[in-house]
Amino acid sequence: MMNQLTAVIGHIGSVVLLLLRTLSFAPTLRRQFPRFIEQCYLIGYNSLPIVTILTFFIGSVLALQSGYSMENFGAKQFIGSLVGLSVTRELGPVMVAILIAGRVGSAITAELASMKVYQEVDALITMNIPPERMLVLPRLAAILVMMPVLTLIGIICGWYGGALICQYTHFISIDSETYFAALKRYMDWKDITDGLLKAEVFGFVIVLVCCHIGLNTRGGPREIGASVTKAVVTSLILILVLDYFVTKALI
Repeated sequence: MMNQLTAVIGHIGSVVLLLLRTLSFAPTLRRQFPRFIEQCYLIGYNSLPIVTILTFFIGSVLALQSGYSMENFGAKQFIGSLVGLSVTRELGPVMVAILIAGRVGSAITAELASMKVYQEVDALITMNIPPERMLVLPRLAAILVMMPVLTLIGIICGWYGGALICQYTHFISIDSETYFAALKRYMDWKDITDGLLKAEVFGFVIVLVCCHIGLNTRGGPREIGASVTKAVVTSLILILVLDYFVTKALI
């Protein structure tokens, strides 16, 4: 038990040191603008289709289940507020973070682990090029920029998915005007900013943890797959744990 606790504390300390070393190279980000744009493209643009599809259908299913449940209580007119708040504050940020962990986090870990196993990272160090500056900093900057954008697009898609289902499902039959009127009435800007803040925290932690695991891979090619699995599982656990504490802090 003590060995496991010591290992966890050691990993946390290594991640914090990686973050501090990376932040020390923040002034060099302007000289790495092409790498930053490339990472924004890989993280944001390439993830956009799956984010829009998933959040659209999450909003649709949530509206369908809410309509089925609220029909017995005569409260169908509040479906817009339920879907809007749920997608904005919880489902949107969490599902986008899970997608980023599975799609982007695994790719980052695999790339950095391959570079570590095949001694490309050691070659950078030999040439006096810090890996934190070249490999970690552009990715952290890109996720900070793209995560709120992806989350906001996902939230809007979830809203419209719910509106579409409410309008064209026979046992709900709520027009878009009524749906969005309830959504606007019971939701304010704080709900949106809280959701975007949660997504920002999730994305930053995912990329930081995946970079740490990738850069600390040891062994041969078999360890690359093990590192990817470890990074994704760790990211998913952290998303769920952070979701509770961040939500509690924001309420």
